[in-house]
Amino acid sequence: MKLVVFDIDGTLVDSQHEIVQSMNSGLADAGLPEMAPAEILSIVGLSLPVAVARLLPGAGADLVERVVGGYRTAFIASRAAGAVPPLYPGVLECLDALAGREGVVLGIATGKPARGLAAILAAHGLTQRFVTRQSADGHPSKPHPAMLESALAETGIAAPRAAMVGDTVFDMEMARTAGLAGFGVGWGYHPGAALLATGARLVAPDYPALTGALLEWADE
Repeated sequence: MKLVVFDIDGTLVDSQHEIVQSMNSGLADAGLPEMAPAEILSIVGLSLPVAVARLLPGAGADLVERVVGGYRTAFIASRAAGAVPPLYPGVLECLDALAGREGVVLGIATGKPARGLAAILAAHGLTQRFVTRQSADGHPSKPHPAMLESALAETGIAAPRAAMVGDTVFDMEMARTAGLAGFGVGWGYHPGAALLATGARLVAPDYPALTGALLEWADE
């Protein structure tokens, strides 16, 4: 058996508008100025309280919590209004190809809370695609390897037979620490050069290229 674990934001779904809007709403609620999209997207992948603390170095716990609360309020309102971030082109074809390869199973590791993960997977009809689903609930933030260690334990698959697919240096650092092969994607929120510098085996320019690379790895 081999295991392929995917990140969500910036890897499977294009959620940048939702993330930037929610973060700037949280900042405004706390009386802080808005931040540029690139600055906000640099922390995607971290658990929300860790991400906000990194955006606001030196901020006290109360201020961080106010921004976190404002972000969550805006995010929930967006979902209640029916907003669903789209899948990147080629996602379903990639998942189909991997699921069709004998001995390959799929997983998720995301900085989203379990509720948010469940909602986005359900919205796209993907819930049953992944045999292990790891979220921020009950785990330290990426790049700590706990989520991947839990995925390995749940599936009974050893680290050398598992891969992590993600768009951030946090994904690649997590994979490296846990002993997984790291596959970077070039359409997400961190530069490809940064992914390679933190251990990515490669950075795929699109989903067809990623699919081919993963199938080749699965056959090794």
